[in-house]
Amino acid sequence: MSVATLPIVSSNYVSDLFTLNGLVAVVTGGSSGIGRAAAEALGRAGARVVLIARNRRRLEIAADSLVDHGCSAAFICADLSERGAVRQAADAAAEPFGEPDILINCAAVNLRPHLSQLTERDWDTTLATNLTAPFLFGQRYGPVMARQGWGRIINVASQQTIRAFDNSGAYGVSKAAVSALTRSQAEAWSAHGVRVNAIAPGLVKTPLSAALFDNTDRTEAMARRTMVGRNGDVDDFAGLAVFLAGRACDYLTGQTIFLDGGFSVS
Repeated sequence: MSVATLPIVSSNYVSDLFTLNGLVAVVTGGSSGIGRAAAEALGRAGARVVLIARNRRRLEIAADSLVDHGCSAAFICADLSERGAVRQAADAAAEPFGEPDILINCAAVNLRPHLSQLTERDWDTTLATNLTAPFLFGQRYGPVMARQGWGRIINVASQQTIRAFDNSGAYGVSKAAVSALTRSQAEAWSAHGVRVNAIAPGLVKTPLSAALFDNTDRTEAMARRTMVGRNGDVDDFAGLAVFLAGRACDYLTGQTIFLDGGFSVS
């Protein structure tokens, strides 16, 4: 009778696959909502995290929370609707821990009046914050990541990337373009070790979408439309953020992943 001997499997295999130890992450919109949840996930996975957003008090609270979890954190207060402010913030964010290995573009504005009432200022502010800022951050960090041979860029898209609803207007245009920007950035830098992907959330209760949740009938109807029977929670984004930020996604690039409980395919 022969007995097969089981191979010795490293108990560190999973942690080694997903660890972000030694990496630096910059997260725009990291003071609240999905951005904050993603930043916390990256920090607790070992990354040193720099948060960028407009509201200093929210930034302080988010950074303190990261520190309470044993993470290294810093923050930059900036209005990302201004190109000069974006450039300054991108340079400043590279100072606390060095040039970032990971960039998450989550900052956004959600101005969605009916298209007939959408002003040129609404349009300009939305495109500047939701699209131009991710482009400029990518232009600042992408080439550096490519030169070092490794990097991760994660853009946050939307259901409006592929469909119009709830006065998509400039917001829908910006988020469709974010998905296209993701493909362009992936095309530019993937051969040099930089992986670029986007996350498209379903309906998630955040400060950006809080007004939608005032209409209980509508939000409950949207929850029923998902395959899992509920709307999203910010904590739903932790696992995907860590996956896309680390070496586990080394062969995944240029994709927009819909994290929406099946809403987009129902």
